[in-house]
Amino acid sequence: MPAGPCSLSAITRLDFSTCTNRHCWRPAPHGRRSQRWPIASFIRASQEGSPLQFRKLGDSELRISEITMGTMTFGQQNTEKEAHELLSYAFDRGINILDTAEAYPIPMKKQTHGKTDLYIGSWMKLRPREKIILATKVCGYSEQAAYMRDNAEVLRVDAANVKESVEKSLMRLSTDYIDLLQIHWPDRYVPLFGEFAYNYEKWRPSVPFVEQLRAFQELINDGKVRYIGVSNETSFGVMEFVHAAKIGLPKIISIQNNYSLLVRSRFEIDLIEVCHPNNCNIGLLAFSPLGGGNLSGKYLDHNSEAAKKGRLNLFPGYMARYVNSLSKEATELYVQMAKKHGLTPVQLALAFVRDRPFVTSSIIGATSLDQLKEDIDAFISTPRPLPPEVANDIGLIFKRYKDPSIL
Repeated sequence: MPAGPCSLSAITRLDFSTCTNRHCWRPAPHGRRSQRWPIASFIRASQEGSPLQFRKLGDSELRISEITMGTMTFGQQNTEKEAHELLSYAFDRGINILDTAEAYPIPMKKQTHGKTDLYIGSWMKLRPREKIILATKVCGYSEQAAYMRDNAEVLRVDAANVKESVEKSLMRLSTDYIDLLQIHWPDRYVPLFGEFAYNYEKWRPSVPFVEQLRAFQELINDGKVRYIGVSNETSFGVMEFVHAAKIGLPKIISIQNNYSLLVRSRFEIDLIEVCHPNNCNIGLLAFSPLGGGNLSGKYLDHNSEAAKKGRLNLFPGYMARYVNSLSKEATELYVQMAKKHGLTPVQLALAFVRDRPFVTSSIIGATSLDQLKEDIDAFISTPRPLPPEVANDIGLIFKRYKDPSIL
């Protein structure tokens, strides 16, 4: 019987390999004499007994766990008590970096705005602040989210907006400094959140890169922010920020972009080169490594209990790119392939991102302790790196389904 489109055997064989070179070289921090250090020297097998690995984030002194705790469901799908349980479980197992945003929880709405930060803030009061690396984000250009400011018709990444955002975030989080402040999405037009191609007609004037960095410099000088980064950014944006910093302004150390078995090409085509340790040395914080939960396989049967409780069903239209695309076909193949190699779909998806040499940390979101336990266990229990035969089979699927979430 001929193999169907969602049969692994239907895929033509392709030579596929991932870079496992742990002795790539990185430059010395800006302003110091050039020196070459192996990346491996910044990777530790454990921290205070944790089996997780820890890595330097870009040019910073931040040493972060290979898992970042995502929090965007706190205040929408998770109560404060549940949020505290999830945070404590993650922290007690070695995860030392938390990711939040002024826009959270997601989906964004005025009624729940800021709850995520409030839940994190009440939890942090019970933990040693110096052992927590707190990452948050200031919104980029938005006409819909002006409710986040006291008196604004549109959000921009200018000095006034950035300052107000940080002041309010610090208050909600019950802390006096942020370890990593990121621009959630650019001030200028870029294709976002499922929009793949750049629309030539949507170009608009934006806040100059130097002006944006000067706004962050003031906060760094005031001791309210330690380091800065970007999110949902392009190669053009990263390069412009890096060049703008050369006049003595703060350099971005991280980029938080979508990356998974279903979303690879936009980062792999050229952002890898830009962010390489020999070039701009920008650490990738990969968000949605499970493709919005799709790569767990739970949405393959939309009538299953897990699917009914999932975000794609709870919030119609949310992450529609995974529903109205070839993502389901590709996911079916990855689920089959995981089973073939004795792995769960979650182990396959998370280990793939974990092993990429350009990924500093994977951002994991969970709405239950069972989900969080499964995710953390996947990092620890899955062979490191994935065996060559697994990488080869990933390549077969990728050859046919390159970024299948593109609509």
